[in-house]
Amino acid sequence: MSNLLEKTVIDVHHWTESLFTLKLTRDPGFRFENGQFAMIGLMVDGRPLMRAYSMVSANYEDHLEFLSIKVPGGPLTSRLQHVQPGDTILVNKKTTGTLVLPNLLPGRRLWLLATGTGLAPFLAIVKDPEVYDRFDQVVLVHGCRHVRDLVYEDFIRDHLPANEFFGEQARHKLVYYPTVTREDFRNQGRITELVRSGKLFADLGLPHFTPEDDRVMICGNPHMMDELALYLDDLGFDQGSHAGAGHYVIEKAFAEK
Repeated sequence: MSNLLEKTVIDVHHWTESLFTLKLTRDPGFRFENGQFAMIGLMVDGRPLMRAYSMVSANYEDHLEFLSIKVPGGPLTSRLQHVQPGDTILVNKKTTGTLVLPNLLPGRRLWLLATGTGLAPFLAIVKDPEVYDRFDQVVLVHGCRHVRDLVYEDFIRDHLPANEFFGEQARHKLVYYPTVTREDFRNQGRITELVRSGKLFADLGLPHFTPEDDRVMICGNPHMMDELALYLDDLGFDQGSHAGAGHYVIEKAFAEK
């Protein structure tokens, strides 16, 4: 238990019947890189029940924020979704994850490809001033089933460009492309299909992926991650990790439980 911190719930925001955000107090000694995740959870039957969640909050913010899906009957989320401000959440001090800037080689354009709650680590990354210093362009693609699942859309569109520290860079460099699969919307289709067909690049007026110019981070549905990883491998991209920087990185530890 020595690695577990007891943090207090500040706010709970229920986006839909299946998605919610938790905001917690942050210990001054809790350190992480933007894009990483931590194990969080609750005491259940006298034992900690923990799952991996990426930090939505940036590493300079004074609170911790997490985005979660509500899994019917899920051991943790069936309980976590009912917490209220003032309740206690367990947070493991140890943070890790591959979706960090040092795991990528220098490049011109950074693609952040997310499905569902895989958006979480990329919200921390687009709040990182370093990402705008390192790349000429940052493209955030978020794929969901329904329009209502495009959480944080207002934050991305309205609040990031107004940030007093990096807002001007975000206005010029950040491109946001939301897409859905199960209803009419201005952008429709799975990310994998949009990439393979070239529609994503045509819609944005950007060139197709090249190892020379593009760096890619992927998080979300395991099938999507595997398919895109194979696709990038075929294009000559190398996968990065803590062992060495590459052209793209994926995060398999992301939890929807």
